[in-house]
Amino acid sequence: MTSTQPTRTESDPTLGGAVEVANKLLANVDRVVRGKQSEIRLVLTALACRGHVLLEDVPGTAKTVLARALAMSIEGATPSRIQCTPDLQPTDVTGLSVYNQRERDFEFRPGPIFANVVLVDEINRAMPKTQSSLLEAMAETQVTVDGHTRELPQPFLVLATQNPIELEGTFPLPEAQLDRFFLKTALGYPDQDDELQILRDQQRGHPLGDLQPVVSLEDIALLHQASASVYIDELLQRWAVDLVRATRSLDSVAIGASVRGSLALERAARAWALLNERDYVVPEDIETLFLPVIGHRILFTPTFLVEIRKHGRKEAAQRFVEQCFELAARPQSALTGEVVEFTSERSD
Repeated sequence: MTSTQPTRTESDPTLGGAVEVANKLLANVDRVVRGKQSEIRLVLTALACRGHVLLEDVPGTAKTVLARALAMSIEGATPSRIQCTPDLQPTDVTGLSVYNQRERDFEFRPGPIFANVVLVDEINRAMPKTQSSLLEAMAETQVTVDGHTRELPQPFLVLATQNPIELEGTFPLPEAQLDRFFLKTALGYPDQDDELQILRDQQRGHPLGDLQPVVSLEDIALLHQASASVYIDELLQRWAVDLVRATRSLDSVAIGASVRGSLALERAARAWALLNERDYVVPEDIETLFLPVIGHRILFTPTFLVEIRKHGRKEAAQRFVEQCFELAARPQSALTGEVVEFTSERSD
């Protein structure tokens, strides 16, 4: 349950400044991606944790607009887009060394991965060897070409998209690469009022043309620092671990989430709390983030996959979440058996 006590964000300049940065980003992106504040907040959560996002959605749901709006909201940030096709080569992503006749030597020409916000459009249309060229960049924020390792700019955020319906001619991401994505979400269609507002916004041009930066690269570094300072009680850390471990014991799961899933869930909860103007994590943060952070890290059994086709993805995912929460219940007091309330104060 959320505490009504004041939080340290009111007195701590680092936390308070980070909250202001997050609110500015959210409001600015919301100007062009209407009615998707929760989804935008998820992307900002990944940005605060130096993670990457997989957007699985149908075309025309503002995935590209979201990436461009986020990059344009950060002064000095460089955006890039990689359109994945079967003939895309790894060097088309990372860059390559080209012989310079004037200098009589090879010079490195960086690829589109050398940017702050990288949109990898339809990632499952690229060949596996090209998909794998993103692994080092996403995991270590560096690229190795011709034996030389080059650091990527900071902040570094990959927003990859894939179409869940059109699967002909695609190459599904292997589990090792899915695990590199911090979270997976979808924007979905806007509701009627928001779609009507989108029409009005674009009567005389796209609102991206009027978008101005609202934060700096230094502000993003502050966001990174502040999210790591958010307090999470030991009981909630243990609960997050128990939830992830529960995925490894379900009959519907062939391979459960790894330790990387536990790390991501705990970090995401702290960043999500910060974006909701709290300096401490509550159980609702973990409940909200469990499926976006863990769902894509699971390999289900063939039997469960049949149920997904029968009942639909949403219902099957909800059943999976319920099973995990049955195995790992909310933290309760050993004395009273009541659900523990969490605040910014450390528990005894």
